Amino acid sequence: MSTNSLQHLHKQLSYLSDTPLMPVLFVGHGTPINAIEDNEFAKKWIELGQELPQPQAILCVSAHWETRGTFVTAMESPKTIHDFYGFPRELYMQQYQAPGFPDLANDIKLNAQNFTIETDYEWGLDHGTWSVLKYFYPKANIPVLQLSIDYTKDMQYHYDLAQELMYLRRKGVLIIGSGNMIHNLRMLQVEGDDFNAQYGYDWAIELNNLFREKIELGDHHSLIHYKSLSKWTQLAMPTLDHYIPMIYALALQTKGEKADLFNDKIVAGALSMTSIIIH
Repeated sequence: MSTNSLQHLHKQLSYLSDTPLMPVLFVGHGTPINAIEDNEFAKKWIELGQELPQPQAILCVSAHWETRGTFVTAMESPKTIHDFYGFPRELYMQQYQAPGFPDLANDIKLNAQNFTIETDYEWGLDHGTWSVLKYFYPKANIPVLQLSIDYTKDMQYHYDLAQELMYLRRKGVLIIGSGNMIHNLRMLQVEGDDFNAQYGYDWAIELNNLFREKIELGDHHSLIHYKSLSKWTQLAMPTLDHYIPMIYALALQTKGEKADLFNDKIVAGALSMTSIIIH
């Protein structure tokens, strides 16, 4: 990025204070039921919300917003989206009424150097975002934007696009990828109402261990080119919507930063809750 571009960027984002480099998260959000359960995953989200530096804004890449092209939400008051079915009524009553941040959304659009990012006024906050943030920031007083996943693009595109957002980390913006790095809904084994029974198929355990190894080594290349990692990747990720948010988070790791794991569990056979904090 040229000096002129950096000066323009600073001017455009003058309403946000400069900060030390904010952490980055990839959160395995699991099933929507986590939004109303007092379980170990939710407790860790609460704990992290108390430990992290207070963000000036949050940008979330959720598995549940796929588009043709890349969009960022730009409304004043994003709606709470209940994008699921078959769950208890209590879940559909949940609201997360965080403000939007139109100025920041417009600047993200304007400052995209090698990519096209458009503003969106229709979406809102889907459960990949609000079911987690309600624990991190229960007061819903921090502005939240979502960035969509362009389903027509390959993994390298998403990695490179994420790197263009690095400047936001020095403006107090907490960037969160929300998905699950192993996510095969058709193979979930749910006993009664326990969506979080902690066990995994052998192939899921093997692949989760392999992903963990690559994350801890900082081997992003192998995770971008996931198909050559293991014969189990197609079974683990029949679609890539829940895997791509992890790639966004890893792309923002700088030299010398650690990628620590938390909530490192497999539930219902084929759903990895394994999550990452980069700091």
